[in-house]
Amino acid sequence: MPSNAPILEFDPAPRAILEPQPFPPTQPIPNRAVLCFFAEVLQHLIDEGRLQPAGALKSEIGLSPYYTLEINNQSILVTHPGVGAPLAAGFLEELIALGVNQFVACGGAGVLNARTHAGHAFVINSAVRDEGVSYHYLPAAREVQPSPRVTAALQASLEEHKVPYELVKTWTTDAIYRETATKRDQRVAEGCEVVEMEAAAFFAVAQFRGVEFGQLLYGGDLVVAEGWDSRAWDQRQDSRSALFWLAVDACTRL
Repeated sequence: MPSNAPILEFDPAPRAILEPQPFPPTQPIPNRAVLCFFAEVLQHLIDEGRLQPAGALKSEIGLSPYYTLEINNQSILVTHPGVGAPLAAGFLEELIALGVNQFVACGGAGVLNARTHAGHAFVINSAVRDEGVSYHYLPAAREVQPSPRVTAALQASLEEHKVPYELVKTWTTDAIYRETATKRDQRVAEGCEVVEMEAAAFFAVAQFRGVEFGQLLYGGDLVVAEGWDSRAWDQRQDSRSALFWLAVDACTRL
């Protein structure tokens, strides 16, 4: 039924005119994947020979390779998911079409409260849908949740390794330069601790396609009404590498 806001015109049809048609992999791939936003962590593992090429996804920005990682007699697919909900959701769709059905994402997020130090770990248990992609996969609602089983695996990994963390709600937005003071205060009032650009889309695609998805984040830049502070969020190599291996550990528990 037409709406004044087209984004609210959800269509539950299981098939679309264009369905995911990824390039076939160069070898059999695992059904579990870690989607890592840290390009330098992936490059380091490639340089060390830990990641073996298995194929690539394709977009107008070029090829996005995916790899296999062997750990504890298990195989995990590893790739960068792209930045922003539309690209990340498209890559997720193609990985699902290749047969992957269990996902753990690890990345960084803006922190909405100054009490949280940079590098602190967060496991997402809900995402406010302030982006567009999720409305094409699920009926309109304020929030969307990850897979309970993947969330539990992430918690178990962090607790076993004695890593302090919080289970939190995130604010997913498409508009990095429209995080206004008023919107930030509204999101904090409804319980959001962090802000990022993909989680709500990830969870919505996963629910629509019937796969499992969870996400681990670390606190990076500070987003408060008084202003923005980068806190050198993208230079915390130890935190980023550690988060990747925690995500891998959680993935092996699925």
